[in-house]
Amino acid sequence: MENKPKAQPAALGFRVKSGWAMAVLLAGPSTAPSLLRCQSVLLSDPKVPGSKQPYHAVLELSEKEAAILVQKLQRVVDAAAKRSVADLLKQASEAGYAVRAAALVVGSLVDPASLHNEHIRAHALEGQLFRTVLEDAFRLHNIPCAVLLEKSAYATAAAALHKSTAQTKRMAASLGDSHDDSWRAEEKLAALAAWMSLAVHTKTC
Repeated sequence: MENKPKAQPAALGFRVKSGWAMAVLLAGPSTAPSLLRCQSVLLSDPKVPGSKQPYHAVLELSEKEAAILVQKLQRVVDAAAKRSVADLLKQASEAGYAVRAAALVVGSLVDPASLHNEHIRAHALEGQLFRTVLEDAFRLHNIPCAVLLEKSAYATAAAALHKSTAQTKRMAASLGDSHDDSWRAEEKLAALAAWMSLAVHTKTC
């Protein structure tokens, strides 16, 4: 019986948005990682109105109605995140890679309870929701998942990679050279997160 080749270690990075995320899969040595996949993934259900912005969807409802609908939409979001993560892990496995770690780049980590404006609080609650469902999805697969704040992501990653921030930015940009589609801020930040995870969690694999 022929031995199955050992899966190569890889890492996933995400730039989390409202209802979706940009996802990047990297593998290889952290000094020169290779881009394997770059795609957007759903964290909501297009068939369920409001699941892209659950807390905005309930702003005009009574407290009781809002609580009921938010719980329903949270379940939809949670299921969507679990499906997307499972699909990404399956794609990686079928290509001969095992995802060892993941990292998420988010826009804010502010405590929603500290915000008094209801619209701003709704944005913060949604950011918190989409971040935590992804963390939970990776936890189910026993995959460590870090969180980076967008405004300090390059500096944080640079420290972990033992490079300057300028070097890190150039490398994140160059990772898109083999990508046929656009390589904008979302793609670069997702790649950055994957690169940092690859360096931190796969060096002993």
